[in-house]
Amino acid sequence: MTNLASQIIRVPRLFNADQANEARMALPGLAPELTELVAGAGSVSPYLLDLMQKESDWCAEAFLDPEHAVRTVIAEAGAVADDQLSGHLRRGKRRIALMTGLADLAGAWTLEQVTNTLSQFADAACQAALCAGLRTQIKRGKLAGMTADDAQNGAGMVVLAMGKMGANELNYSSDIDLICLFDETRFETDDFHDARTAFLRATRAMSGTLSDLTGDGYVFRTDLRLRPDPAVTPVCMAMEAAERYYESLGRTWERAAYIKARPAAGDVAAGDRFLTALRPFVWRRHLDFAAIQDAHDMRLAIREHKGLGGPITLPGHDMKLGRGGIREIEFFTQTRQLIAGGRDADLRVRGTCDGLAVLAEKKWLPADVAETLTDHYRAHRTVEHRVQMIRDAQTHMLPQTEDGFARLAAMMDQDVGDLQSDLHRRLAEVHQLTEGFFAGSDSSDADAPAPHVFDSAVLDRWLTYPALRSARGADLFAELKPGLLARLAQADKPAEALLAFDGFLSRLPAGVQLFSLLKVNPSLAELLIDIVSTSPELAAYLSRNAAVLDAVIGGDFFSDWPGEAALRDALSETLSAEDDYETQLDATRRWAREWHFRVGVHHLRGLTDARTAGAQYADLARAVLQALWPVVVAEFARKHGSPPGRGAVLVGMGSLGARRLTATSDLDMIVIYDPLDVDASDGKRPLAARQYYARLTQAMITAMTAPMSQGKLYEIDMRLRPSGNQGPVATSLASFESYQMTQAWVWEHLALTRADVIAGPQDLADDFTALRTKVLAKPRDRSDTLREVAEMRARLATAKAANGTWDAKNGPGRLQDIELLAQAGALLQGETASQIETGLDAAAASGIISDDDTQTLKDAYATCWSLQSATRLLSATVLRSDQLGQAGKGFLTRSLHCDSLETLKTHLAQTYDAAGAIIRNALQVYDAAPKTGPKRKAP
Repeated sequence: MTNLASQIIRVPRLFNADQANEARMALPGLAPELTELVAGAGSVSPYLLDLMQKESDWCAEAFLDPEHAVRTVIAEAGAVADDQLSGHLRRGKRRIALMTGLADLAGAWTLEQVTNTLSQFADAACQAALCAGLRTQIKRGKLAGMTADDAQNGAGMVVLAMGKMGANELNYSSDIDLICLFDETRFETDDFHDARTAFLRATRAMSGTLSDLTGDGYVFRTDLRLRPDPAVTPVCMAMEAAERYYESLGRTWERAAYIKARPAAGDVAAGDRFLTALRPFVWRRHLDFAAIQDAHDMRLAIREHKGLGGPITLPGHDMKLGRGGIREIEFFTQTRQLIAGGRDADLRVRGTCDGLAVLAEKKWLPADVAETLTDHYRAHRTVEHRVQMIRDAQTHMLPQTEDGFARLAAMMDQDVGDLQSDLHRRLAEVHQLTEGFFAGSDSSDADAPAPHVFDSAVLDRWLTYPALRSARGADLFAELKPGLLARLAQADKPAEALLAFDGFLSRLPAGVQLFSLLKVNPSLAELLIDIVSTSPELAAYLSRNAAVLDAVIGGDFFSDWPGEAALRDALSETLSAEDDYETQLDATRRWAREWHFRVGVHHLRGLTDARTAGAQYADLARAVLQALWPVVVAEFARKHGSPPGRGAVLVGMGSLGARRLTATSDLDMIVIYDPLDVDASDGKRPLAARQYYARLTQAMITAMTAPMSQGKLYEIDMRLRPSGNQGPVATSLASFESYQMTQAWVWEHLALTRADVIAGPQDLADDFTALRTKVLAKPRDRSDTLREVAEMRARLATAKAANGTWDAKNGPGRLQDIELLAQAGALLQGETASQIETGLDAAAASGIISDDDTQTLKDAYATCWSLQSATRLLSATVLRSDQLGQAGKGFLTRSLHCDSLETLKTHLAQTYDAAGAIIRNALQVYDAAPKTGPKRKAP
């Protein structure tokens, strides 16, 4: 028990002596501290004086433990007969208003305690009034199948608290904003009309119970206008109709309103389901910087409508809607939540102070800005409460007169001059901190015109591009254009940079979101121009997937690489939040796309080298396979039952198995399953084990390759499975063992040196790894093996000749040639060659090449890989240097540590010749014409 007297830290100064005496007379015999508080409160607030006179008996006991007293009032809000509810709730409201007012003036309760108490009573009052209204309709038989007991749970209807009530931030004399909905699925078609009518009547009854002005006053003024299109829709809507409205016509201000929405009364579970369904509308998956302009337009419209423009002058200033006021802070917070809340669920908090805190924690706001705005918000709300509790008026205006300011200062226990100075400082600082965010500034960091004169024909055609066809897109781009041209002018070859940017802009399907992002984050323009000037491939990718730029400002774009396990866990968490299979596939694509872009940008800007980028691309691909495989299996099992036997593993082959990929790599895989002795699955539509795993594998391929709304994930290549494209897409462990031990070609054993299990049951993975070791350890004739390798090299040279200097993969002395020799060395040593360097060491150990030659080949492989990685980032096909701009050429030469393109060409030619000669000499004795007869071609 905590006595109010012991909590007092301040009291209002006496303002009206007569009212102070009346307050003392209403509540005699109190402790001196309470008497002083009562007298001060009564002297400044006629409303509180009236409440003390009406509730004097209740106050005497409530002062002993005010928190318990208000909890009791809230708990007993509905504890009377329906015909007594109106007076009972009004009496409860008087008591809540009186105790919160006195505790607030005394400094005994924080702002949050005051607003929480008011909000909790509003919840209880809505619940009591709704139940009474529903009971009436149930008695009349208008809600089929419902009994009086169902009214307590809303009978299928929910009241959503919006605005300050939703955030538990109700002010002292606040309206309550409500949206009333009912779950139409609870009723048969024939009963729908009666149910809808009953809910409308229950809603009107609830609103009347709360807001009608009687001899006992009112409970809460109720506003039902936040529902969809209130001019034409009923006061209680079916949830399905509301969902359709928001999906097709919902506006940014409605999204912002739903940040604070919560079920307050009725069928809370149905309300939670509705808010979950609405989540994609409120929280966009990409960073939504376009919301800033929407919020700014709304602020300007409110100012114009209310006549609140102009400089800050205190008399009559609106603490809510005026310049530097409460709404400025709320808009600022909510808009930033809308921008990033789709990507980060932690930002989806209802309270304004909570929102500022989490924005600072997540680095979306500087900590000092969040702290300052939080302090001003609490101070503004405190002043708002004071002006409202004078006469229980729904006002947010500062006094117009000197006498009014004197009263307010007395309530705040301050001198008038100090109060006015503090108010002006706070309002001005809020305006300064928020206005720049909304109104923005010149996104160019170069106000002067670009010194370079660009081709006007290129500039003139920009307005014909899809991204600029909307008025809003064109307006945003007009603001960005001077800064973009200034940056393009700083390129080594401005004309080339302009054409590269022109190509990007022409492919961009829409521009509002990207242009909004660039406007608020000018530094991104430099990165964008750097990308489009350097890498046509990455620029084309970016034009199709501009939302990946979200990741750049998402907080960890330039942090350390998390690694395969952390990536897998992050994607698994993302997928667990989605309950629809197609949504999960799209979510995987969005997630992978951003990380893929990150690897490319880091490589392009020299933050990582080719070897690191290759490992990171592989980490990403493996993480995607590991997280998505269980999702595909679960979806397939839903139709056909659990996998028969021990399940299946995904085995990475080639570069995937070796954990080294490029920006455009396909994924080489095989699927190995073990049905044990289970013949078929046990689902609704059972399948024979062989058919089950074949179709499961195809489902995984589809999940990876299907061109969904977010594009494809990866291309999948399964030609390394037994019998190649002619064989089944999934192979049983027993069949795979039999094939590898008795029928496989040497090239298939070579491929097995780079095989690595990526996903699937651990016991089956262990068995496959043991089998791989067993196959590689088979005794084999050195001469026969190397002859096969020599023949394979000859076939590859015929089938895949080098396509110029920039082809790092095909041809003597290049990637595939060196890999083949390394795999041969590993096979002869009974080892794996997941790292080509290890395979080359094995080749040296088996006497195929010398130690000196080994190092030469390692160096050559590193050079070829750097070239392959760089060229795949620049172009999806074989690179043509005559189509590269200056920036692209610079990236290529930097990546291979050469001064010029000519020097690089010479270096590459020497590297290919030296490596090719070593491999040719090593295999020369076995290099005969290919044997005749049937031969399955190596992929």
